[in-house]
Amino acid sequence: MSDKTPFILPEGCQVVVLRPVSGQGGRTVHPRGAVGIVVKSPNDRSHSYRVRFPDGMEEPVHADDVVALAHYKNSVLRSEAISENTGHRLESDPLFSRVILRCVIGSRAYGLEDDASDTDYRGVFLPTAEDHWSLYGVPEVIECYDTQEHYWELQRFLVLALKSNPNVLECLYTPLIEKVSPVGEQLLQMKDAFLSRLVYQTYNGYVMSQFKKMQADLRNQGQVKPKHVMHLIRLLMAGIHILRHGFVPVRVESQRDQLLAIRRGEISLDETEAWRLSLHKEFDQALEETSLPERPDYERVNDFLISARRSAIQV
Repeated sequence: MSDKTPFILPEGCQVVVLRPVSGQGGRTVHPRGAVGIVVKSPNDRSHSYRVRFPDGMEEPVHADDVVALAHYKNSVLRSEAISENTGHRLESDPLFSRVILRCVIGSRAYGLEDDASDTDYRGVFLPTAEDHWSLYGVPEVIECYDTQEHYWELQRFLVLALKSNPNVLECLYTPLIEKVSPVGEQLLQMKDAFLSRLVYQTYNGYVMSQFKKMQADLRNQGQVKPKHVMHLIRLLMAGIHILRHGFVPVRVESQRDQLLAIRRGEISLDETEAWRLSLHKEFDQALEETSLPERPDYERVNDFLISARRSAIQV
């Protein structure tokens, strides 16, 4: 568990700073735990947010030192619950024992890893009914940053999958499954229930928005991250494959060498842009020809969730 989040918080989000904010002469002007509002978000977590405090002061705060206010309050509440009820610290949260699916996604699953690549573990946990019924409830996510582990609570995972979230869908189709319970196996057996034409809107829309940001970075900073470009091209190809074949491709096959060439900076941005535009046209055509349904199978997924919840009453 962690108070931090791997996602970029939007402008206007209320946040808590996890370190004192110093002014001139090193004097602390806002203590650890101060609340502010994000007025400018970074492009990635290696940079800082610009946070405005109630007195009007604006300061840059590194992404690792910022957490959303709502997430902070939930984490504090759960921390107190674990401390009072079990004597465990957050690092020993018993929810980790409730993981029903643990897999590897990211570069190692794609076959695009190098010596510097992390191993990204993702999965799903199913809390007990008692946890759900308690005053403290359950978090939507549990994480361990030291081991690159990130697990979604079952309902949250299902909702994201129904929206065709790429990272979540890849958990269901990755060949690198490290742990699966009987309930997790049921989830894997119904993975086709999540596939629909929403894949087009989700994948295509995300890629377009990210390329727009990268074009701004290119104008303002004169460079973009080749690795990011590579994964966006891979995502477009994956979306096309899903619409055509009803299957989420995780491991890259025939286009592997081209993608790695992008990451190494061996393909120019103009060539990459031409490839991207060609893939968007191919994506449009795949949408017209796909046999996937307009919507995912909400009823089947809902029945599974209820059954899983019932199984958690006794355990």
